[in-house]
Amino acid sequence: QVQLVESGGGLVQPGGSLRLSCAASGFTFSSYTMNWYRQAPGKERELVATITSGGSVTNYADSVKGRFTISRDNAKNTVYLQMNSLKPEDTAVYYCNVIRWSGSHWGQGTQVTVSS
Repeated sequence: QVQLVESGGGLVQPGGSLRLSCAASGFTFSSYTMNWYRQAPGKERELVATITSGGSVTNYADSVKGRFTISRDNAKNTVYLQMNSLKPEDTAVYYCNVIRWSGSHWGQGTQVTVSS
């Protein structure tokens, strides 16, 4: 059974940094592209960053380019999202996601709040 467990969220001041982690289990992690999404109150869930199975290709939403970095450690079955220069508009619940033959799988999410 696929499990995705996010951690690392919290309250941070504008301009600060956070590092999110997503621990995966129940599937061959190193074979799959991994995604980070976020959903702010009253808004639709949006794709933030993507990393291919080997980690060689990454893509980002325009709103986070140059500030966020996605990475993965296939030995630890973990994907990360380093978030720098955080802005109030980055406030959201952040979700880890993988799409497999069995469907789209989500973690429970971790809250990130950027506020002074």
